[in-house]
Amino acid sequence: MKKTNPTIIIALFSIIIGIFIATQMKLNVDSYAPATLKSIQNMKDEINAINNEIVEMEMLVNQKEKELEVLENISLGNENIIDILEADLKINKTRAGRTRLEGPGIVITMYDNMDDEIVGMSIDDDIIHDIDILNILNDLKLAGAECISVNDQRVVSTSEIKCRGPVMGINDKVIGIPFIIKAIGDPKLLMASVNAPGTYGDALKNVYFIGFEPRIEDKIVIPAYIGDSGFDFAKPVGEED
Repeated sequence: MKKTNPTIIIALFSIIIGIFIATQMKLNVDSYAPATLKSIQNMKDEINAINNEIVEMEMLVNQKEKELEVLENISLGNENIIDILEADLKINKTRAGRTRLEGPGIVITMYDNMDDEIVGMSIDDDIIHDIDILNILNDLKLAGAECISVNDQRVVSTSEIKCRGPVMGINDKVIGIPFIIKAIGDPKLLMASVNAPGTYGDALKNVYFIGFEPRIEDKIVIPAYIGDSGFDFAKPVGEED
């Protein structure tokens, strides 16, 4: 009888074991991708986005819980619907600029360059224009100004600021120099937004030598907006003529 070569048996046995091990590894072992800085940053961004959504949802839940509590108190007779509506009206009037406000902030006095020598290419560079006022207002808003006035004219979403020759127009009123800008908010942030090196206010003062004098005040009073805020053409979506 011919004997089987033990080497062949060992080889076949090794192949079978290898196939078995490879199959088990394919079934049971997860594949891992190498972590990169970009993938880590993407993961952090996703986590931050999810956390922000959670915060927004929690705020919404809290708001709805307060509204539900108000409705429950009304149903129990503990709250007066008129008081609630008056409180909402007060909040909306404040947001619309219809309420006189006071608080800490900054006051900016602006006036034309009074020097005899022309600094810029023409005399227009020594005069305050509407774009100068608008840029300062934008910087204040970006710094968190809660309300602003120019020469005691409240700045609201519909306020126009436009040059009218040697004077300026705002809220259909004519104002002249000096322009006094008042802003209520965090005094340090407001001051930095118009006075720090590289800001528009710093350029007006130190490049064009426009009169620009900001100062911090603990108590600023800003009047209410008293103009018309009606709409002639815009109307709620779905409203019939």
